[in-house]
Amino acid sequence: MPQAGDQAPAFQLPDQDGTPVSLAQFAGRSVVLYFYPKDDTPGCTVEACGFRDEHSALEAAGAVVLGVSADSTASHRKFATKFNLPFPLLADVDHALSEAYGVWGEKSLYGRKFLGITRATFLIGPDGVLKQVWPKVKVNGHVAEVLAALKGDAPAADGAEKKPAAKKAPAGKKVATAKKAPAGKTVSGKTAAAKRVPAKKAAPAAKAPRAARKVAAAAKKAPAAKKAPAAKKSVAAKKAPAAKKPGAGKKKASVKAPAKKAAAAKKATRK
Repeated sequence: MPQAGDQAPAFQLPDQDGTPVSLAQFAGRSVVLYFYPKDDTPGCTVEACGFRDEHSALEAAGAVVLGVSADSTASHRKFATKFNLPFPLLADVDHALSEAYGVWGEKSLYGRKFLGITRATFLIGPDGVLKQVWPKVKVNGHVAEVLAALKGDAPAADGAEKKPAAKKAPAGKKVATAKKAPAGKTVSGKTAAAKRVPAKKAAPAAKAPRAARKVAAAAKKAPAAKKAPAAKKSVAAKKAPAAKKPGAGKKKASVKAPAKKAAAAKKATRK
C-alpha cells in the first residue's frame, strides 16, 4: 500500500455511466479516492451518503470525490441512482486499481475467507502525490476527517483535537465522579454517622440511671433483711444464758441439801 509522500498510482476506469475517468484529468486539484467493498451494503451505503452530504464542502475545499469497488458499471449506476450520489463510482472489475493501491486481498466474514477490497481512502494532492492515507476506515466520522485534512487541519485533528478530546472527556468524567462521589460519601456519610452515633449513646445513657437505681434499691433492701436476723439472734443468745443460771443454782442447792441430810442421818445412827 502506498504511503503519504508517495506518487499516487495512475489510473483510468469507467464510471457508472461508462465514461472513462483518469487521475491525469484532475491535475491541479485534490482527489479523494476511496475504496469500498460492495455497492448497496450497509457500511458502504453509510460511507457513500456521508460523502454525498458533504460533497459541496469537499468541492469548496478544492477536492474531487471518486468511489471505487469491483462492482460493474450497471451495479454502480443502480447504487448511485438509489442514493443520489453526485460523484463518479469507478468500476474496478478486474481489481487492477485496487491491487495498485494495496487494498485487494484476503478477507474473512463469519468464518468464510474470500478475496475482496479493504475499505481505505487516499487523499491525493494537486501534484499527484499522496497527502494522507486511511488504511482501515471506520465509517462513522470518516468524511469529517477527510474534510479536515483538505482544509489543512488534519495534523491538528489527529493529534491535538482527537487525542486531547479523548483525554478531556474521561478527565471530565473522572473529576465529576471524584468530586461527587467523595462529596456524597464524606458529607452525607459523616453527618449521618454523627447523628446516629449520639442517638445510640444517648439511649444507653438514659437506661444507665434506671439500672443503677434498681441495683442501689436492691442493695439497700438486702443488707436490712440480713441485719435483722443477726440482731435477734444476739439478743436471744444473751437472754438464754441468764434464764439458765438461776436453774443451775437451784439444782446445785438441791444436791447439797440431801447430802447434808444424809450425813446427819448417819451421825444419828451412830449415836
